[in-house]
Formats: sequence, C-alpha cells, structure tokens
Amino acid sequence: MERKQLDGQTWIFEEGGVRFFLLTGSERALLIDSGMAARNARELARELTDLPLELLNTHADRDHMGSNGEFPEFYMHPSEYINFYKKGGEGISAVPVPVWDGSVLELGGRSLRIVALPGHTPGSIAVLDEKNRRLFSGDPVQDGRIFMFGEMRQMNAYVHSLRRLLSMAGQFDEIYPSHGSCPVGPEIIPRLIDAAEQILAGKARGQAEEMFGQRILAYPMGPATFLCDEDGGGE
Repeated sequence: MERKQLDGQTWIFEEGGVRFFLLTGSERALLIDSGMAARNARELARELTDLPLELLNTHADRDHMGSNGEFPEFYMHPSEYINFYKKGGEGISAVPVPVWDGSVLELGGRSLRIVALPGHTPGSIAVLDEKNRRLFSGDPVQDGRIFMFGEMRQMNAYVHSLRRLLSMAGQFDEIYPSHGSCPVGPEIIPRLIDAAEQILAGKARGQAEEMFGQRILAYPMGPATFLCDEDGGGE
C-alpha cells in the first residue's frame, strides 16, 4: 500500500491498480471508498487523523469496498445499494446512509457535493470538493479500463452523465479517478463522450476478450479502453 499526501487535508492510498482517498475538515474525516484487498482502511486513516471518521462508496464494485466491514455505516446512492451492493456486499452488516445528486457532506470548512454519474453502474457517484476545486470521480472518468459490460451497465446513461458533468467543468480544475492516471484534467470528459458515442454508433472496432467467464469487446479509444458487452455497451 502506497500513501501520498496531496495537501494537509487530503491523502491518496494506492493499492495495486485501484486507489481510495481520505479527506479531512476541521470537524470530520471521510474515506472515499475502502480499497480492494485492504481490510484495514479505517486503521490506515487513523494513522493520519483522530477526527470522527465516515465512509462513502462511489459505487459497489468489489474493488472499492474491501474495508467496508470495518464501518457501522456508509454513504451510498440508493440505486447502487438496491441494484449492486446487496449482491457484492454479502456478509457485511454496515448500514447504508443514502446520498443523492446534490447532497452535501460538511466536514467542517470543507463542503463535499455529490454528483450522480449513472452508467458505469446505476448509482455511481462523484464527489466535488468545492473549495479545492477537485472532483473525485470513482470509475466513470479515467484514462484506464472502464467496465461497461454486465448487468445494469448502460452506455447511453454513461454519455448522458458525462454530458451533464461537462456542463459543470468550470467548478473543478482536477479530477482524481479511482483507476488510471491521477489526476487528470477536465479536458478528458469530452474525449470520453466522443469515444462512447463512436462505440454506440458502431464506428469503433472492438477486440474480442474473455473476462470473468464472459465474452466481451474491448475498445481502445485513446482517452480510455471501454470493456463492453458484445452489443457495444447497451441500448
């Protein structure tokens, strides 16, 4: 586990291809996701702050909630909890606390606004650190491999989400994804939109792969590689 300090109130934990974040204010601290193989994210955070500590999951893919069992409750969009978490979070007794698009979490002098980004998963969210003009984007905005195959992942919804995010781009200067390069700039958003629209229009050529026992098509599109169902990511 590699730890990087971004500033006096922000840390990045790098865990073999996936990362999670610790943000603090004057009154509270928040973990954004809890790792993949890690089962001690709470302990890692406690090395850096003694503030009351809470957890938010950007979505419920397994590589983002490895330490969820350490917490009595966690923030998550209800669409994600209903459709995804109940399947991947079996055996975890933590209680979900709903956050919605536009919800604001106050850490004390640091306001974090929730931005809904459905498409990669139905309840994917990003976190906008308003004062510091940073967006913690989860999986939808990145230059790595974006999973768009399987149940409830939908490319049209993904494009709609990114178009809405593009309209907000004046509110943040840097994007901190869970995978790929970190940070990336807002200029990646229109490039991801264009790439996704090319896939939907049948203008991109996919490469056949198998992942988790399922046949998929991988589209290396420049800004990122999209991993899609054989129909190209949804209706």
